[in-house]
Amino acid sequence: MVMGIIEKFRLDGKKAFVTGGARGIGKSIATALLEAGADVAIVDLDIAEANKTVAELKDIGPKVFAAQADMTKPADVEKMVSTVASEFGELNVAFCNAGICLNVKAEDMTYEQWRKVIDVNLDGVFLSAQAAGRQMIKQGKGGSIINTASMSAHIVNFPQPQCSYNASKAAVIQLTKSLAVEWVDKNIRVNSISPGYIGTELTLNSPSLKPLIEQWTALIPQHRLGRPDELQAIAVYLAGDTSPYTTGSDFIIDGAFTCI
Repeated sequence: MVMGIIEKFRLDGKKAFVTGGARGIGKSIATALLEAGADVAIVDLDIAEANKTVAELKDIGPKVFAAQADMTKPADVEKMVSTVASEFGELNVAFCNAGICLNVKAEDMTYEQWRKVIDVNLDGVFLSAQAAGRQMIKQGKGGSIINTASMSAHIVNFPQPQCSYNASKAAVIQLTKSLAVEWVDKNIRVNSISPGYIGTELTLNSPSLKPLIEQWTALIPQHRLGRPDELQAIAVYLAGDTSPYTTGSDFIIDGAFTCI
């Protein structure tokens, strides 16, 4: 029996983790993977928030649990991947999403502030992708790694200063391409998504961001922020078996912001 296109998007039997999965984009992606049939580990530094998210999502159907990890610490990341593989029996999908942003002028930025952003956004993505890749290589079945980059890898955001964030996300895209080529013979696909301005709960409820949101929406051709759920379809596509020839690609979801 030939499987139809809708059935091909199902993720039944897939085992995944989502870093930064307790809230925002990570939580939305974890929800989508669960709804598509995957077992999902919600990975976050804030284990209390991760447990709250698990409680919200546990009735969707597949297995979900919380795992704590500091994505800047190799030992933490390796332990997390080992725990996920042990809990689920294997690992097929890694969504490397944890990230931070500091809006500090370049001339005022301390080296510690610069390193904090690079450590989380670039080193953290590398460490989680590396650990996932090692596990997938050991299993010998291939897999899918999806990294969260940003439209900030393609443009310079305005008016807020965020050079460290922009640089880190540009590096994530090149890292993604490099890993895709290195692991193509292992049947491990590596792609990235580049969201534009997304109206997460944190963004929408921040008093300091309210005037910026007005400026952003004026510049976005669709004149609105994106919703976290508008990133779900591309994540499900990349996670599953519908995209076997898609690797080393970056997908911009930004309401056409980078087109102008």
